[in-house]
Amino acid sequence: MNEIKCPHCSKAFKIDEAGYADILSQVRNEAFEREIREKLDAAEKEKRTAIELAEARLTSHLKEEAAAEVEKLRNEAAEKDAAILRLNAEIGKADLEKQLALSESLKEIEKERDSLKQDLTLKETERQMLEVTLKEKYETQIKDRDDTIVRMQQMRAALSTKMVGESLEQHCENEFNKIRSTGFPNAHFEKDNAVVEGSKGDYIFKESQNDVEFISIMFEMKNEADTTATKKKNEDFLKELDKDRNAKGCEYAVLVSLLEADSDLYNSGIVDMSHRYPKMYVVRPQFFIPIITLLRNAALNSVGYKLELEAIKHQNLDITNFEQDLNSFKSGFSKNYDLASKKFENAIDEIDKAIKALEKTKSELLGSERNLRLANDKAQDVTIKRLTRNNPTMNAKFAELGELESGESSTQE
Repeated sequence: MNEIKCPHCSKAFKIDEAGYADILSQVRNEAFEREIREKLDAAEKEKRTAIELAEARLTSHLKEEAAAEVEKLRNEAAEKDAAILRLNAEIGKADLEKQLALSESLKEIEKERDSLKQDLTLKETERQMLEVTLKEKYETQIKDRDDTIVRMQQMRAALSTKMVGESLEQHCENEFNKIRSTGFPNAHFEKDNAVVEGSKGDYIFKESQNDVEFISIMFEMKNEADTTATKKKNEDFLKELDKDRNAKGCEYAVLVSLLEADSDLYNSGIVDMSHRYPKMYVVRPQFFIPIITLLRNAALNSVGYKLELEAIKHQNLDITNFEQDLNSFKSGFSKNYDLASKKFENAIDEIDKAIKALEKTKSELLGSERNLRLANDKAQDVTIKRLTRNNPTMNAKFAELGELESGESSTQE
């Protein structure tokens, strides 16, 4: 038996071997566990201490390294700040130099621009002055051509005779009186006031030389108002005119007419109506003086014959010679009349050609005005960039100027 003493009450008691072994085992296990716990606690404390020490050392080391790194970073930052300051100074200097260079370039560009603007302004002023001058010149030329055309058309169509308050008869009388003293100083031209067989003409023209009458013309003037309902024709008056010519013993008969104004026949010049009535003519008012001149100048060639005829009559010469002389006169007169008639026709043709030429000139002048207007439109499209299109230097300057203006605009924004 084994005796075990209680550690608390100090009482001893006995226990068998099995119980003692069991208790011993329990004690050992408990002590072992306690020892283990103590060792574990000690190890844990050592561990914590070691960790704290390591942490302290690590913290101290890290602080030293951090301080060194911070110092290094501060030094590097200081060096970078210094470099930045140097760069800023260099950039500022470069910007200043760039601004000065750009300012000089801008001054040159603005100077060239102002010069171009001034040149364009002068050229525009010159162009406008030239345009005004040419326009006035062309307008004057066109007006002159128009006036000439109107005058020639008036000569051809006898429109000038339709004056307010003036009849055709009065017009013809006035035209004759204008040249009476210089062209027909010895002629007789008066109204036909003697009524024979209920009829009379309007005017009679006669001219004598050495008391021998060598030309006589019966005139009839016919006009018609535009408002007349029933339009007359020239042929309506030829029979009566031939009757008046015979009644008054006149050699020729002339109808001065404004009837049938659109007739190409009567507007062409002197119209010979001898196929209807002997020595009968129809003319427009502008040919009133020419027909008198033509017939009178042709008749002057017969004055000698008529004087000889008078002498022959007084001397009772053979009538055969008289007839031959008279036939010769007729032949000569007919030839002279044909020549004069052709000249008048040629004159009318030349007037027509002149009118066509003037109308063509007018058309060309109007075309010149259109070309001037197109030139003006092209001049309006002229710009500085177009003028400097093939100038690389100016194009580069304009490009830099555009970039500068764009940069200034962005900065202001």
